Amino acid sequence: MSEESKRREALVYHAKPQPGKIKIVPTKKYSSQRDLSLAYSPGVAQPCLEIAKDKANVYKYTTKGNLMAVISNGTAVLGLGDIGPEASKPVMEGKGLLFKIFADLDCFDIEVDTTNVEEFIQTVKNIAPTFGGINLEDIKAPEAFEIERRLKEELDIPVMHDDQHGTAIISSAALLNALELADKKIEDVKIVVSGAGSAAISCTSLYVKLGAKKENIMMYDVDGLITTSRTDLGDMQMQFAREMDTVSMREAFKNADVFLGLSVGNIVDEDMLLSMNENPIVFAMANPVPEVDYNLAIATRDDIIMATGRSDHPNQVNNVLGFPFIFRGALDVRATTINEEMKLAATHAIASLAKEPVPEQVNIAYGELKLTFGRDYIIPKPFDPRLISTIPPAVAKAAMETGVAKEPIQDWEKYEEQLLTRMGSDNKLVRLILNRARTNPKRIVFAEADQLDVLKAAQIVLEEGIGTPILLGRRETIEELKEELEFDQPCLIIDPKSDEEKARRDRYAEEFWKIRKRKGVTLFDAGKFLRQRNYFAAMMVEMGDADGLITGFAQSYPRAITPMLEIIGRAPGVDKVASTNLMITQRGPMFISDTSINIDPDAIELAKIAQMTGRTAQLFGITPNIAMISYGNFGSSEHPNAVKVRNAVKYLHQYYPDLVVDGELQADFALNSELLQDKFPFSKLAGKKVNTLVFPNLESANSTYKMMKELNGTDSIGPILLGLQKPVHVVQLGASVDEIVNMAAVAVIDAQQKESYNRSLQLKRSQQPQ
Repeated sequence: MSEESKRREALVYHAKPQPGKIKIVPTKKYSSQRDLSLAYSPGVAQPCLEIAKDKANVYKYTTKGNLMAVISNGTAVLGLGDIGPEASKPVMEGKGLLFKIFADLDCFDIEVDTTNVEEFIQTVKNIAPTFGGINLEDIKAPEAFEIERRLKEELDIPVMHDDQHGTAIISSAALLNALELADKKIEDVKIVVSGAGSAAISCTSLYVKLGAKKENIMMYDVDGLITTSRTDLGDMQMQFAREMDTVSMREAFKNADVFLGLSVGNIVDEDMLLSMNENPIVFAMANPVPEVDYNLAIATRDDIIMATGRSDHPNQVNNVLGFPFIFRGALDVRATTINEEMKLAATHAIASLAKEPVPEQVNIAYGELKLTFGRDYIIPKPFDPRLISTIPPAVAKAAMETGVAKEPIQDWEKYEEQLLTRMGSDNKLVRLILNRARTNPKRIVFAEADQLDVLKAAQIVLEEGIGTPILLGRRETIEELKEELEFDQPCLIIDPKSDEEKARRDRYAEEFWKIRKRKGVTLFDAGKFLRQRNYFAAMMVEMGDADGLITGFAQSYPRAITPMLEIIGRAPGVDKVASTNLMITQRGPMFISDTSINIDPDAIELAKIAQMTGRTAQLFGITPNIAMISYGNFGSSEHPNAVKVRNAVKYLHQYYPDLVVDGELQADFALNSELLQDKFPFSKLAGKKVNTLVFPNLESANSTYKMMKELNGTDSIGPILLGLQKPVHVVQLGASVDEIVNMAAVAVIDAQQKESYNRSLQLKRSQQPQ
């Protein structure tokens, strides 16, 4: 993708369908005149009067307790420098987006048009009553130090400059674990720091609070070592000044144990790394180019423990591990500040989490067999769902212990449950799916690549590293559309009808005839079928010339799926193919089956659909809790439709006793855990959050998922075909670009899983005695 294409895509993302990245959504009903009279005049007067009596009531009656401000003057925007307040707004909106999706904190971004420290401080103080917490962002040093210090002293709400402290907290957690692996003590290690800006100062200061000795630290800026003879630096830098003659950073590397880089790329070479002590710890966090290339570093020293700021290498020091959850904990106890004890609590919580067994969902997201604490895993991954239930409680407890919490938490178990419920309101699973696909991309055939939206999706799949597209369709049309999209990366284009594909077409026709010759298909018929792109695409997958395929965008579902069912055989033990849709709902991911294939399955078929859906949920790292849906509850109706569901549940309980499944159940009882627990405490689903719904027939499942999609704006991934031997998937007619991309990622993961299964099967066979 050309730089101009990337530029235009970024601009369109921010401009369409409406400008910006965040919006305000009402939290109360507003449909009737009564609602409006409560929301505004005259009803609004009552909470106003209560707050006037006691300002603390503002937390009871308004959004203040969950409302963050991200405030900047745009003087030090990452990678862009001093670009001014207006130009910094997209970055601040982005930070607000991260607060929402990671910690469910609402956010206003505020850009202040001043470089005067006093004016900035006064502006923030004047608007502070609106907010529960203030995140300072992208303010240049040394002004950032003074602004944060003053605001912390003069406000009674949490204030933190994330550029400083976020990086410090995450890198400190990484350092603690790296030192443990290296069998070194923090008070003994020699530390070289490249960079003397706000982030470097804050990181080094926190290292000192953890036990590092200032006399063991050598800090460098662009002009060299910071020494007591320097007169060009502020107090914050001079606290790390050494009383010695200046020496080069190369010289300082000799016998060093730790390198912290927050400066510029490619300033550390092999010789410098080789001069460090055994088990060197290297945090090269300049972005996008680290101080030393990761691959160069690990090739130079096999005993190195390395972290960077990049997501494509192990041990990414990513601030999103910290700031959303730190403010979450601070606001939840109405802390008056974020003090050093709270930062250290976050540091230790993050470090400890890396030593805990990693949830399968995280392993799946990163394509790992089993992530375990070690040199390539010293800090948790950003997708780890335990972050929100680990860091906020640690921060909240520290706030309470240090006397800065105005509303202490009494029931920690209930608090943790509340935190976990906040995780269901965004598209984290979609990010997990895309990330998992990138770990081992596969060849995916797009059978309708001469459709603009399909080609757009294929372009995204390629550029995002999700997979390698194979484009089927008229070559001239595809090349014209590629030019229109500025899709300039090379891609295999195949026109199944073209003369140049005759040899392959004939070979495929021969194989297709062998598959279908006892189903009334002649060799001549097979040749005609193979001129159709869906048959051609399915044969590509069947013959191993592609790993998966996507089709269905421009044709009816029955027409698109027929070639898949005729060519791709069922997986071993599967009697009937089915489909499920993964719905990304406000309550979390929800699987709905069977949405596309089986019109009226019998009890055994319904049970098998449930079992296959459960297995698919596990593929995405989700433990399935399956409700078998009907219009009755546990025997309340003897109609054959209800009895069918009841018998399916009996079959599942008998043959799959470890599967958490129950029914027959009405949908409201399935989705309302309190209602279910109250009325049917004997159910296997009592006390559990249902995440899988299996409907008794196609009509109910298909209608339900489409209603959810249209009425609630719920994202849908699917239909995901279940039970086929190879990864072929048929999207719905007119699917969006995002839906096609997501389904391509599912096809890649499907291919990864089947490849892994076949490899393990071959291994078992090879180990059997001949």
